[in-house]
Amino acid sequence: MTTEATVVFVTVVALRFLVPLLIPKFPLPAILACLVIDGIDQTIFQTFGFDPPGYQNYDKAMDVYYLAIAFLSSMQNWTHSGAVRISRFLFFYRMIGVMAFELTGTRALLLIFPNTFEYFFIAYEVIRLRWDPRRFSTRFWILTAAAIWIFVKLPQEYWIHIAQLDFTDTWKEVSWFAPLIITAVLVGLAILWFVVRPRLLAPDWAWRVAADPLPEEIDTAAERDAWVAANVTVWSWWTLEKVVLIGLLSTIYARILPGLETSDLRMFVGIGSYVVVNSAISLLVARRVGSREGLAAAFFARSLTNIGLVLVARLILGGNALDLGATVFFVLLLSLLFTMHDRFAPVGAVRAEHHRADPKPAPAVRA
Repeated sequence: MTTEATVVFVTVVALRFLVPLLIPKFPLPAILACLVIDGIDQTIFQTFGFDPPGYQNYDKAMDVYYLAIAFLSSMQNWTHSGAVRISRFLFFYRMIGVMAFELTGTRALLLIFPNTFEYFFIAYEVIRLRWDPRRFSTRFWILTAAAIWIFVKLPQEYWIHIAQLDFTDTWKEVSWFAPLIITAVLVGLAILWFVVRPRLLAPDWAWRVAADPLPEEIDTAAERDAWVAANVTVWSWWTLEKVVLIGLLSTIYARILPGLETSDLRMFVGIGSYVVVNSAISLLVARRVGSREGLAAAFFARSLTNIGLVLVARLILGGNALDLGATVFFVLLLSLLFTMHDRFAPVGAVRAEHHRADPKPAPAVRA
């Protein structure tokens, strides 16, 4: 691989890891950027005349990575508790499907378990640009998810995973395909402009691209730790969610990435034990020590702690189950997701309390 190709490869991979970290702060532009980078990375590599060996597996791993950050961001940022519950279901439903596909190789599972979560996340953030999401009922959000599932994701998943068609090749080779797509886009834009736009509610605020500010009572690390110390125990739904989240992701990565030689059950059980120990340490720190304010500092401290804990995890998974590169990858991945969950979930709980107390804002008045 030439020096130029190496620079391009490193740049693309760095963007795929770093851009998702912007999702908690700038949800819509960041996840759209993730979608674009995911869509053009292979084209960029082909333009420079090389095909990175094994990149397809890492491509799938990075897709799961940015979706996990988007899910954790919805826990922290979203003010409509019903939409958060829908987001949680759609995300875990998709992850179960991805794991089932990796275990069996049955492509139809990706159609049965479509990635509705990603487009639902985008739909919520598009609406939040101008309107308070609490203005819309849980029924509205369920119908939005159902419409995305049926009319967008099922055709898309069938196209990609069952028919295994390529959009660019079909555009070039099938004479009626391009006119059909152009007509569909124009009809869709006409419906939006002439039917949907006149019926839109009065905006609640100016364009809001950044995530909503955190609630005042829990906008510092000390306040989050105080909330955790008062409301969370090691054996709780809080820990169970982390066990399922990290266990699913780790099992998926074990199937995707090279160098992980252990059974899926041992992986899930070992990681589950790892999560419980980590949760106990988090609670101990919250109650006795307190947290660092910055997310980066908290992530660094958690990573150092987990470097020690990973020795125990290696014993659970099997003495030589993980090579050095895979072990470092898992330590950093788990540390990042642990830190985000510990920081974001308390905010989500407080936002849910706010939504119960103030379920629907007063109607906005058109100027």
